[in-house]
Amino acid sequence: MLKGRIAIVTGGTKGIGKGIADALAKDHAKVVVCSRHKEKTKHYFIKCDASNFRETQNLVRETIKKFKKIDILVNNAGIYPFKNLLEMSEADWDKLIAIDLKSVFNCTKAVLPFMAKQKYGKIVNITSIAGHEVGFPGLTHYCAAKAGIVGFTKAAALELAQYKINVNAVAPGVILTPGVKEGTSKEQIDTLIRTIPEKRAGKPADIAATVVFLTSDLSEYITGQTIVVDGGFTNQ
Repeated sequence: MLKGRIAIVTGGTKGIGKGIADALAKDHAKVVVCSRHKEKTKHYFIKCDASNFRETQNLVRETIKKFKKIDILVNNAGIYPFKNLLEMSEADWDKLIAIDLKSVFNCTKAVLPFMAKQKYGKIVNITSIAGHEVGFPGLTHYCAAKAGIVGFTKAAALELAQYKINVNAVAPGVILTPGVKEGTSKEQIDTLIRTIPEKRAGKPADIAATVVFLTSDLSEYITGQTIVVDGGFTNQ
């Protein structure tokens, strides 16, 4: 479905981002991944801090230089450090908002001239059930950023429809990534799983499959939407 398409996936070297990059490549897209630090990956890698406006401009320039066009952008870069609001500093807040929310603006802004000129583009923003459907204690900054992505997605979809650019979001629920396993005890994970109707945590592949659909021409008439992928957790 994606043969001949060029895709950028931010934060695409591990966890959900890696799952997305691998799935896009399996569907025959050529994939560029970026992260703040050099990482081992089988995809074309460009070092980029997505929270830095100038670095995202360079990311896009390098991608155009290599592949001549950009068809797909997946804004996946993000962090989720737990911090109680009473203990949260301004620096804690600013860092997360920059990486999780400002990065979406930065990368979208960088690809727009090229997508608008070619009258085609697929932008998928990775948000979360946190801030969209539910809140989580210790993650006020994360919930705020993820809610911001939902609003950005809706407004950008309206503005960019005239250029045949679809903008959608995917809201994962509990997904077992290396980061989640490191930061969460088995007991906590087991407790969460008991609350999920599907009785399992999600896998990066569950999110990746949804992203592949939203970046394919099968989703041509879908824009401005947030697709929740959470095993039914927020339906209760």
